[in-house]
Amino acid sequence: MAPQKHILRLTIIIISFVTFHTSLPNELPHNNYNELEEEDEYGGYDDDRLEPYSSRTENGQISNSAKLENGICLNKCGGVFDDETISVDDFGAKGDGKADDTQAFRKAWKKACSTKGATFVVPKGKTYLLKPITFEGPCKSKLIFKIYGRIVASGDRSDYNKDRTKWLRFDSVNNLQVEGGGVINGNGNVWWKHSCKINKSLICANAPTALHFYKNKKLSVKNLKIEDAPQIQVSFQSSENVIASNLKVTAPESSPNTDGIHVTHTKDINLSNIDIGTGDDCISIVSGSQKVRATNITCGPGHGISIGSLGSGKSTANVSDVTVNGAKFSGTSNGVRIKTYQGGRGSASNIKFQNVEMHNVKNPIIIDQHYCDLPTPCKEQSSAVHIENVKYQSISGTSASEKALLFDCSKSVPCQGIVVQDINLVRENGEDAKAVCNNVIYKEVGVVRPHCPRDEGILHDEL
Repeated sequence: MAPQKHILRLTIIIISFVTFHTSLPNELPHNNYNELEEEDEYGGYDDDRLEPYSSRTENGQISNSAKLENGICLNKCGGVFDDETISVDDFGAKGDGKADDTQAFRKAWKKACSTKGATFVVPKGKTYLLKPITFEGPCKSKLIFKIYGRIVASGDRSDYNKDRTKWLRFDSVNNLQVEGGGVINGNGNVWWKHSCKINKSLICANAPTALHFYKNKKLSVKNLKIEDAPQIQVSFQSSENVIASNLKVTAPESSPNTDGIHVTHTKDINLSNIDIGTGDDCISIVSGSQKVRATNITCGPGHGISIGSLGSGKSTANVSDVTVNGAKFSGTSNGVRIKTYQGGRGSASNIKFQNVEMHNVKNPIIIDQHYCDLPTPCKEQSSAVHIENVKYQSISGTSASEKALLFDCSKSVPCQGIVVQDINLVRENGEDAKAVCNNVIYKEVGVVRPHCPRDEGILHDEL
């Protein structure tokens, strides 16, 4: 009887195991939580990965209702997917483009920042009027800021009396995603007419940056349109590990100081798939910036992609490890430019401009160590920001001016380690363009057109 009892017990165990196993879903989701954290090809987070875990209403909001898939709880079930969606409408925002929605945004941000895994939502189909506001961290955990609708800046300049330099500011918020396909409008037309560059009789004064990121780490900004900033459109300052992609940045060609994307004291930043047309530099990279990568950039109108200006007011400035790989310029006043003031110190080094197309660009390639953007002419000075190890490769197209290549370097601190490779730039009418090369140590590789005359600068076959 003993063997029979053992056999009976074994049979019961097997039946119980089979029953439990067959009651499970046929296919368990594999490591779904990790998938939410996975980065896309540009290092940012992919909206499409988040979609299956929440349902959207018609106005672009994400439903908080519980969602099950194959018997597995994905949302609002008390597990790892228990993220909370926080809409500004729930905190009293009108979204009619007339009422001041600033307080509603502040209240919604306070809730989102203190909530684990929150999604802050600006609903689709509405226009939200905001005065200057700071979204301040640190926050409890990773946070998603979804802009589906339209955010417009207050047109009352007195609203900015406390700080005339910022409108929308994200301060010390880590692991932040700002995205959604919406629009940010800086209402710049009420500011531009008061600029000293428009009205020479006025004293030069600051105007607000539309979207300012300050001291953010692990930041993703994508799928947005930013337009008509009073001054700089998007600024990344003192930040690390930044992804900015799939952006459209626009302002009129006549708008003053409206740099498209401004990078300062920021390292490890990737800019990709960005279309910029504005009244100043499409991208400006200034002191303290390192490991900046820009790919697939469209620029025009505007002043091109600039490193600088550097060294104003005899300051020390350093920029290093910048790569622009894949850019198209159309009708811009400059293409790829490095600009420094006389009298400054520091360096701009390890820079690459490659795979670039120029269409009717006034100064396609330019290094200007005598840059001056002051009311009175700048005096000749002996010190200068040192420019070294700069490579220009595979750049072609048309120049709107006779000088397609201009290296205007300092006599006391010549440009060094400059490489020009496979360059083909001609006049818009097909005629040969010229190169002017002053105080530069450089090397030519492949076919270079135009090339520096041998009686100018210092030509070295080997650097």
